[in-house]
Amino acid sequence: MKIIDSFGKEELAIVYLARMNNGKMIEFVESIQPPIPREEKWVLIVSTLYGCPIKCKMCDASGNYRGKLTANEILKQIDYLVTNRFPNRKIPIPKFKVQFARMGEPSLNRDVLKVLNRLPQIYDAPGLLPCISTIGPVGTEGFFEELIEIKNRLYPSGFFQMQFSIHTTYSSKRDYLIPVKKWEFDEIADYGERFYQKGDRKVALNFPVAKGFPVDASFVAHYFNPDIFLIKLTPLNPTYSVEQSSLESLFNSDDKVAHELVGRFKEWGFEVILSIGEMEENRIGSNCGQYVTKYLKNEK
Repeated sequence: MKIIDSFGKEELAIVYLARMNNGKMIEFVESIQPPIPREEKWVLIVSTLYGCPIKCKMCDASGNYRGKLTANEILKQIDYLVTNRFPNRKIPIPKFKVQFARMGEPSLNRDVLKVLNRLPQIYDAPGLLPCISTIGPVGTEGFFEELIEIKNRLYPSGFFQMQFSIHTTYSSKRDYLIPVKKWEFDEIADYGERFYQKGDRKVALNFPVAKGFPVDASFVAHYFNPDIFLIKLTPLNPTYSVEQSSLESLFNSDDKVAHELVGRFKEWGFEVILSIGEMEENRIGSNCGQYVTKYLKNEK
């Protein structure tokens, strides 16, 4: 793996662009969450596919799909970031989060499961917290069944974060944003109830909310148990794909619209995370697939 370039700020996020030994390009990220210092929380976001075949309307990683990374190629991203700061691979951080959420839908690559099995053997990291962010594609049921076993064996008692990207409760609009066959709401609910055990983190339902794409709290409450699921509300990142699809975020700051939506979910008993990142992250280009897209455009 050869690092081609990096961009960002030490006190927020750094994106790394890399060319793998097969000549294909990926990107991965390390970040913190101000005002929380790196000594308390450190987040690595790694790629699992070369591009992505899902073609979500808001994601720059979609399109130009060129295959899956091997377990070793995924681990190279993690190890590069870890050994830059902790050469002995001892990571004394209470919350060391590794997200399989940069380029690629992770459930389409079973080598992600191999990586999850190997991480505790490679790193002395008491705060290790893997995170899978997924749309739940149809045909990946075997991946998710094995994931339950791995989570229970290696990451119990709240040391694993599971997140489903939902976007909207309006089925036809969800199909527009995520144009592949994916689990329906009742299938996600059934899986979440089997995945969750007492002491685990709640399964997150992620809604990057766009104007014209409704999010109905009562609809969500009909399918999902607030004792097992929580709600994550985020602005829609200003990616190239968002611009090309003429999408617009419902909110971009901690404003009245955001709090009204939070309130509607809380009325149904849901825990809600309102996740609004730093605007500087948009200027850095640390949203999914942006850096590879920018590099390839400049190269052309």
